[in-house]
Amino acid sequence: MKKMLVKSIGMLLIVCLTAAPTFAQSKRTKFGVDKRHEIAKRIKFKPSTKKVRWKMVMPWTKGLLFYDIAVHFADSVRLASAGRLDIKPFSSGELVPGNQSFDAVSKGSAQVGHDWPGYWKGKNEAFVAFASVPFGLDGEGYNIWLYEKGGMEMMQELYGRFNLFALPGGQLGQEMGLSSNIRATKMQDFKGMRLRTPGWYMDIMNKLGASVTPLPGGEVYLALERGVIDAAEFSSPAINYPMGFDDVTKYAIQPGVHQPGIQCALFFNKDAYNKLPEDLKWIIDIAARETQLWSYNWVNGLNAEAIKLFSKKIEFVRMDKQTLIDFRKTTKTYLDQVKAKYPDVKKVLDSQEAFIEDFAIWREARSGATPWPYETYISGKVTE
Repeated sequence: MKKMLVKSIGMLLIVCLTAAPTFAQSKRTKFGVDKRHEIAKRIKFKPSTKKVRWKMVMPWTKGLLFYDIAVHFADSVRLASAGRLDIKPFSSGELVPGNQSFDAVSKGSAQVGHDWPGYWKGKNEAFVAFASVPFGLDGEGYNIWLYEKGGMEMMQELYGRFNLFALPGGQLGQEMGLSSNIRATKMQDFKGMRLRTPGWYMDIMNKLGASVTPLPGGEVYLALERGVIDAAEFSSPAINYPMGFDDVTKYAIQPGVHQPGIQCALFFNKDAYNKLPEDLKWIIDIAARETQLWSYNWVNGLNAEAIKLFSKKIEFVRMDKQTLIDFRKTTKTYLDQVKAKYPDVKKVLDSQEAFIEDFAIWREARSGATPWPYETYISGKVTE
């Protein structure tokens, strides 16, 4: 009897263990497909032995975190390929002037470049949309839109017109607001303000009555110190702090609505890229994705430290709610005008705006779980 009981229990356990997976089976078709999986199941190429040496150019000087992000990608490729693909980074001016890096790679003088796509606004207005859009995509939004909603393919099509192959190459999240000597929280406070900012935000601020100049980053500190400008935006807190803006300004006007997400790109001479063995192309792809992830985590971790240091010397002030709404309306009017003038901009921004609309329902459903410190949350601040 005892043996039969033990045997029965054993059989029951086998049946339960065998049947267990059925409890997790979905009643509907599974969401999502990893398209790369089918490629990875049947590798049709062998590891190459060819050694490749490339030059990398950029608009960044050494000391800027953007330069470190470019170098990180080159390091990742070198590590993953065991040195078979060795990319040597050159900072702005070492090989070519920073503003000529795009053309240098396009023509083949260098094989790879790193950028903030908005710098190439003069070549095609749509490049700005792949860099940052006022009140547009944040870091999370860029990542989803680029990798899952067709954004990367649009990026590659645009760069492709210039004999370039492009990949997302660094997402830094939201920029810091204006470093300013004027305490501006309302729309009228910006009228007459002498301001440094480039791109579409420059046009928007000019429409609001500011006097805007797109000074190069290296000239911003001196312009603030000498009173040539009243305020400036440049980048994220971790990049701004070493530039010493808190030594020559009194306020930080938040939030950084001009760039909710700083998106960088890697671009490759198409002829050089096409000659690469297949395994090295995959290493470039994976290293670029790793750089995109790493840069966001690295810079935002540093941003928290930088903000603490900034807070010791300057006052953080916030634009009031109505001012933000008015800014949003002004931005919408301006971007609609740009879309009407440039078909390429319309194509890209329409895609981004459609994603924002589709994602809004999840953004709303998940709100209220912001990981604020305990005392902050129970005081009633439950959303970001």
